[in-house]
Amino acid sequence: MSKLIDSLKAVVGAGHVLTGIDAAPFATDWRGRYSGTSLAIVSPGDTPEVAEVVRLCAQAGAAIVPQGGNTGLCGGATPIAGEVVVSLRRLRRVRDVDVANNTITVEAGCTLFEVQEAAKRADRLFPLSLAAEGTATIGGNLSTNAGGVQVLRYGNARELCLGLEVVLADGRIWNGLRGLRKDNTGYDLKHLFIGAEGTLGLITAAVLKLFSRPRSVATAWASVPTPEAAVILLTRLREKIGGRITAFELVGRPALDLVLKHIPGSRDPLPLSSPWQVLVELSDTMAGDIAAALEDVLAEAIVARVAADAAIARNEKQAQAFWALRENISEAQKIEGVSIKHDISLPVSRIPEFIERCDAALASAFPGVRIVCFGHLGDGNLHYNQSKPQAQDNDAFIGQTAAVNRIVHDLVAELGGSISAEHGLGQLKRQEILRYKSEVEMDLMRKVKQALDPRGRMNPGKVL
Repeated sequence: MSKLIDSLKAVVGAGHVLTGIDAAPFATDWRGRYSGTSLAIVSPGDTPEVAEVVRLCAQAGAAIVPQGGNTGLCGGATPIAGEVVVSLRRLRRVRDVDVANNTITVEAGCTLFEVQEAAKRADRLFPLSLAAEGTATIGGNLSTNAGGVQVLRYGNARELCLGLEVVLADGRIWNGLRGLRKDNTGYDLKHLFIGAEGTLGLITAAVLKLFSRPRSVATAWASVPTPEAAVILLTRLREKIGGRITAFELVGRPALDLVLKHIPGSRDPLPLSSPWQVLVELSDTMAGDIAAALEDVLAEAIVARVAADAAIARNEKQAQAFWALRENISEAQKIEGVSIKHDISLPVSRIPEFIERCDAALASAFPGVRIVCFGHLGDGNLHYNQSKPQAQDNDAFIGQTAAVNRIVHDLVAELGGSISAEHGLGQLKRQEILRYKSEVEMDLMRKVKQALDPRGRMNPGKVL
């Protein structure tokens, strides 16, 4: 393969082809769960270079792993055994901002934060938001159909994308960069690549939707006695306030306690401990006091004992402090130690039943288990993680991952949910999904893969 490496250097420049020890940082995922080996890390500078890299790899029979910010949680961007990692981080241009059309065209290596800032400079909002937005790239966001905290109002990555540019497995470039909201001319090909985790082609650019920037925002932290009460509160907010709900996050007490323990400067916004908390954000494109509307609904909820207490942020600093409690949960868990993680989705109405039944089943099967439950209740997405509080007990517990997964995932399926809400399948769930997708679904997915990547070179060992 030395000839291939020389050819790749000729295309992108010798300084943009890493091998040996220089390639090691790209071969391990963010969690440190997956590590592999790569033939080389190649960083093209534009779409034609990406296409030529893919064409050369196709000629040499080399497999490809696309990689953006390497912030994925399922090993989808990690090489397994000798693939060429194509890093898209150098594709950083904002190609166009069309204010009248409310669209922005960006290259795949732009970080989510960079896209948000480019939209802000045009007095617009790009609403996709998640904890890793300073590192995660748009190409990765689209390849995993990222969700985040504002899906309730704006939708996930799939719903925010109007068009794509993709390098196919044979090196051809498909230019589907259309900023159209209506295009009824056959199969909507972009949806094949969104959420495909790079197994069908490499996303190199995208046309994304923009929105008017909010002129007023209200943020509150409230305590509720049960997840059922949280759902009732969400329903009341929808009835009273409607489309101004930007986010509605659920935080279990164990999750909050980990943040208070490990993240400096964190403090509980409410004086009395509660088993469950919700973080609510409203926003409006019109200036006004929407905090008053939020306060009215929360006051009614407290009188009805749907909520026990609530605090409304009086300024942006307080709002950021509330959000930090939610957004630092994953980091606090990482500091605490290894846990068994689940990224699941359910109909919002079934979430209280799931938590009650699954908590009981896990406690019965694994006495002393600690369940860290939090997530985007507004769109039905829970992060539902388990560990043992004592490190000496946790190693043995982690060895029971398959048994824990069976309890969690079987109940998710029974209640009409999905075992992967926003993190994808990657390496982590590619075998697990076989239990929950029908043979018809799997057959259709395999046929799509065969049609677009007949030699199986695009991100092998992932998804399928």
